[in-house]
Amino acid sequence: MKDKTWVIRPIGVIHTPYKVMGDAPHQGRFSEEICEIEIFREYEKGLKDIETCSHLIVLYWLDRSDRSVLQGCTPHDSEIHGVFATRSPNRPNPIGFAVVELVEKEENVLKVRGLDALDNSPLLDIKPYSSELDAILGAKIGWYERTMQRCVK
Repeated sequence: MKDKTWVIRPIGVIHTPYKVMGDAPHQGRFSEEICEIEIFREYEKGLKDIETCSHLIVLYWLDRSDRSVLQGCTPHDSEIHGVFATRSPNRPNPIGFAVVELVEKEENVLKVRGLDALDNSPLLDIKPYSSELDAILGAKIGWYERTMQRCVK
């Protein structure tokens, strides 16, 4: 493969009450906080029919993460895991992923519930979430299941 330069351009910015890493919930899904996703005006036409979606996949850049980290501990246990086996924000390409509930659309602003991004995080993309297409029943994270079993005992 030839050496290529890849450019990712933000399509918007995320507005949340979370100013620093410790402020954000470990999983946005468990937050009731309403956050705003502002789509830049030049991409506003891409929002056509988005109000028909109950949930969205939001991809964003974790611009305050440490890109040199390859291993670390999680909030769930003290064992070291590779970043590709965790959801750590610290990783070589710090792309955030959240499934959020779309609460309201006002022109180029989406109000959503369930987001864990820091305030002013660059928005990379939005896709509709479908429980029929995207959910895989029985999917597992082995180390997480072992940790939870130890906690129950």
